Amino acid sequence: MKQSNIFILNNDIPKENAGEGVTRRMLGYDENIMLVKVSFESGAIGAVHHHPHVQASYIESGKFEVTIDGEKQLLEKGDGFFVPSNSPHGVVCIEEGAIIDTFTPARKDFL
Repeated sequence: MKQSNIFILNNDIPKENAGEGVTRRMLGYDENIMLVKVSFESGAIGAVHHHPHVQASYIESGKFEVTIDGEKQLLEKGDGFFVPSNSPHGVVCIEEGAIIDTFTPARKDFL
């Protein structure tokens, strides 16, 4: 696996479709860590899923109903959440916004 550029400029980052009303941009990565910005339109859903990667996330903007291991919490700008390896999790966007996700190790399936 390669690594991202040292400096990542917003206008240079391609937007990838990650589902209906959901886009993502890679903000930096190597084989050990990955930072991703995921933008959601109001009503968009990040379906419940799981992966072996540990995930720590920050709500950059908007409001989200976040479910982790069946527990739901309403989170908004400035809040965060932690997802242990292989824990089922997903989000429903209540108010348009973005989440900054960090994964370790990097999600090779995103590259």
